Amino acid sequence: MKKLGMILLCLVVLTACSTVYSDNEEKIMRLAVATPEERSLTKGLYKFADIVEKETGGSIKVEVYPNGVLGGDREVLEGLQLGFFQGTTISTGPIAQFAERFAVFDLPFLFPNAEVAYEFLDGPIGHELLDELQGQGVVGINYWENGFRHLTNNRREIHSVDDIQGLKVRTLENELHIDMWSQLGANPTPMAFTELFAGLQQGVVDGQENPAGNVTTTNFYEVQDYLTITNHIYNASVFMISEIFWNDLSDKEKDIVIQAAEEAKDYQRALNQQEELDAFEFLSNAGMTITDLSPEEATKFYEKVQPVYEKYTSRIGEEFVNQILEEIQY
Repeated sequence: MKKLGMILLCLVVLTACSTVYSDNEEKIMRLAVATPEERSLTKGLYKFADIVEKETGGSIKVEVYPNGVLGGDREVLEGLQLGFFQGTTISTGPIAQFAERFAVFDLPFLFPNAEVAYEFLDGPIGHELLDELQGQGVVGINYWENGFRHLTNNRREIHSVDDIQGLKVRTLENELHIDMWSQLGANPTPMAFTELFAGLQQGVVDGQENPAGNVTTTNFYEVQDYLTITNHIYNASVFMISEIFWNDLSDKEKDIVIQAAEEAKDYQRALNQQEELDAFEFLSNAGMTITDLSPEEATKFYEKVQPVYEKYTSRIGEEFVNQILEEIQY
């Protein structure tokens, strides 16, 4: 029944997207996202919707579809390219599947903290990468925040890289992430986010890695006993618009969309920072064992994943990666 509902909804969306808008006709902007309503990314979309509808005087009506009701990241990305949906925010990992240089953001332990990430993402190189998306049927507007990813599992407390040996860890459907967890000694298992809770509950995987906010809002703590603060990847989340829809907007509407996205970005990032602090407190109170890696063990994690840097630097571009590492001052 759920699949039938999704098919019917996609048919409705497809029909709507084939419409050619007249100058005075209300435009419908459907934003699809995999995260729950309670998550900061989804709240950022609602904030964006409020600003756009107010500033356009209703010429653009924005509808938000959270909880993966229109599909996981891959389905939403494909729907965006085809014009089924008009906007979304998705982590850089899935985007790297069709815009390879975005894989640089998934290099493990690239950003030491969020402030350094913001400065880089909002700077020239971040904007240069967004420009590359236009050839893929989407318009990259700016970078929101999914946050630093951490490891959870229900088998044992993780104090060291040796403790990861043999863990079945759900990863994104992304080759670099799979290689990283293989280097760390885990058995990586790609799985859609919308299927993850069931996978953890049924023991298909022992653990997963996500920002702390996702662990709370998707109730992973109900089926996971341990969380290790690894900070292994900082996840920026790109706010994107379908190029088909973008080309239908007037210059004034485009300006409003860009400004709304900037306001929503600042709002969402601040919300996400607080969300992570609240999440750690909530998860601890809910009974999860939370472990912070020692500086010595964190260094061992970094050393263990160096083959990932060697492999993907040649793919992404050695000069480009070195430029980024130099700018981040490693």
